[in-house]
Amino acid sequence: MSVASDQATSICSYCDRVIPCSNLDLHVAHCSRKLEKCKICGDVVPKKHAEEHFLSTHAPVACSLCSETMEREVLGVHKGENCPQRIVTCEYCEFPLPAIDLFKHQEVCGNRTELCHMCSRYIRLHERDVHESRCNGGTNVIAESSSNTSLAERDRHGAPRRQPHEASRKRLLFTIAITGVAVLFGSLLYQKKTEDSQMP
Repeated sequence: MSVASDQATSICSYCDRVIPCSNLDLHVAHCSRKLEKCKICGDVVPKKHAEEHFLSTHAPVACSLCSETMEREVLGVHKGENCPQRIVTCEYCEFPLPAIDLFKHQEVCGNRTELCHMCSRYIRLHERDVHESRCNGGTNVIAESSSNTSLAERDRHGAPRRQPHEASRKRLLFTIAITGVAVLFGSLLYQKKTEDSQMP
């Protein structure tokens, strides 16, 4: 009988380890002085590191992009998927911009037109994929426009065929270049005006 009582075990309420009953009181006294169970996650940490554990794992942190406060463990998901200020690219021009502005930008950007080299029609960018799927076969194109030209006719004239996005990329780069020149010119004029007004 005494052998069976020596084999009896119990679970420590501090560290959740299985302890022989004969050592339980001594073990619990040690755990209560040295360890602390985190009230949030239940992890057992040394008392001297409890505050560090809370700050590094559970303390609310602010998103560096939108300043929203959240738990540290969800910050990565927030920045990658939910943050309104995360940088995303427009599907039409591949311009990087904050996610909060994407819908408005794509509404305007998707309404720009691009020449279809299959049927020589100008197509809105947001309709391009649907148009290309119908235009490639050349069967539904006649119903869409009276200004269609056949592939054979276009090939006879030797018209160069561009990739679908090439024209819009060139147009975008041209727009960015013109905008950059305008901003540079404006800042130079402003700088000159400031220098002239500071002269006695």
